[in-house]
Amino acid sequence: MKLTTPIKPVRQTPSIDYSSKVLLLGSCFAQNIGAKLEYYKFQHSTNPFGVLFHPVAIEKLITRAIDQRWFTASDVFLQNEQWHCFLAHSKLSSTSQEKLITALNLALSQLRNSLEEASHVIFTFGTAWVYRHIQTDIVVSNCHKVPQKEFVKQLLSPDDVSDVSLGIETKLRTINPTCSIINTVSPVRHIKDGLQANSRSKAHLIAGVQEVVAPEKLNHYFPSYEIMMDELRDYRYYKEDLIHPNQTAIAIIWNAFKTSWVSPETAAMQNKIATIQSGKLHKPFNEQSKAHSLFKKELEMKISQVQEKLPWATF
Repeated sequence: MKLTTPIKPVRQTPSIDYSSKVLLLGSCFAQNIGAKLEYYKFQHSTNPFGVLFHPVAIEKLITRAIDQRWFTASDVFLQNEQWHCFLAHSKLSSTSQEKLITALNLALSQLRNSLEEASHVIFTFGTAWVYRHIQTDIVVSNCHKVPQKEFVKQLLSPDDVSDVSLGIETKLRTINPTCSIINTVSPVRHIKDGLQANSRSKAHLIAGVQEVVAPEKLNHYFPSYEIMMDELRDYRYYKEDLIHPNQTAIAIIWNAFKTSWVSPETAAMQNKIATIQSGKLHKPFNEQSKAHSLFKKELEMKISQVQEKLPWATF
């Protein structure tokens, strides 16, 4: 008896190996995949401006980075004794205007470099709902707890999503014509406004993105949302908030992504790194014992062997 409807991963090329450079931008699910790439020591950069929930937020920052339009005092504002930027996550916010502007421009420089060097760029769209700041008439990435009356809430249509996605691709190709673009819709549900609003949002994202997907042009789609909704159709795969995928679900989706996109030739190195990561979590009964001293030396030797081949890897 079959109790699930599995989605069979399809092998894609060019695959990700240890020479690849991966850029991940988007919702908090991008952070989950980025964490897996970090665990196995692939070269990657994840959300230099923090979590970005919708396509317009990503488009604005990519355009700004490629055009090298640096942030100034006109791009930041003071709210609740903190300086914020509507285009960045609150993780960059600061009590100092100068420090915030410096952090924003550092992130912009990092994003520009990553866009130029990336072999693969992964976009994870979380929602089609956006907030437009009335006074400035701009769609913001983060409201930073500014009163809701200062915004108009809007739903991007499928055409809006496809237009934004095409705009992102067109701009990206001006500095990196050969990178592979991997689009995905986040399996994290945005239910603050109810399940119906979330369903509309996800449907618009999926329909819009599919209009620009063209593997022959190195523009792909990975079904993380579909795996969560169909193959893992059970609340045992969610955290206690019943919104976010738990570690089991993330591991299953990562394995599907790995089957599709990560080179099988990296498996041996991944196994070595997993052994090191497990060893670092080891808690000895007696830290002064000879056995533990030998264990530490063997672990250090394994780390050195990995770092000879992957000089960027830190543990």
